[in-house]
Amino acid sequence: MRLAKALSEGGSPGIVVVFLPLAIAWHATGYRPWPTLGWGLLVALCCSALPMAFIVQGARRGRWETHHVRNREERFVPMLACLLCALGCLAGLMFGGAPQELIALLAAMLTVLVVAMVITRWWKISLHGAVASGAAAAVAAVYGLPYLALYAAVAVVCWSRVRLADHTLAQVIAGALLGPVAGGAVFLLLR
Repeated sequence: MRLAKALSEGGSPGIVVVFLPLAIAWHATGYRPWPTLGWGLLVALCCSALPMAFIVQGARRGRWETHHVRNREERFVPMLACLLCALGCLAGLMFGGAPQELIALLAAMLTVLVVAMVITRWWKISLHGAVASGAAAAVAAVYGLPYLALYAAVAVVCWSRVRLADHTLAQVIAGALLGPVAGGAVFLLLR
């Protein structure tokens, strides 16, 4: 169980969304360190740090059980907070002259989030699976097919969610398909 918890935390959307924008920004800025850090950290702040602070604070106040928001019925407010932060970030990227590839990434992330919000009204889809799988697809699209090997990490994260009884196998499979199908299509279309 310790291993599953560690893998679940390490592969959580909040962690993945810190590193993913940096990886895409590295490519999008022509491998220049300062623009990579500037754009990548802006997306990480708006789409990971701020939403996670809101979610953790909500858990501390008892609005939901943990920062994973396990109860499907309680997920709408945290997901809405993520959506609002991401929309603000998208506006900042667009008006700030961010690289198109980073704008495409954020549009893809927003697409996955909106679809997940709709599904979550009736069913508990795995956001861990969706974000990890979408991230692997985005990195492979940018850096090449050998990066599809990241799907081994996606499988491990999905296994951890089932092992911890936070999701069923169907929920993690659906999440792992949602990321690259919905997000991947938008990313490829806009990049």
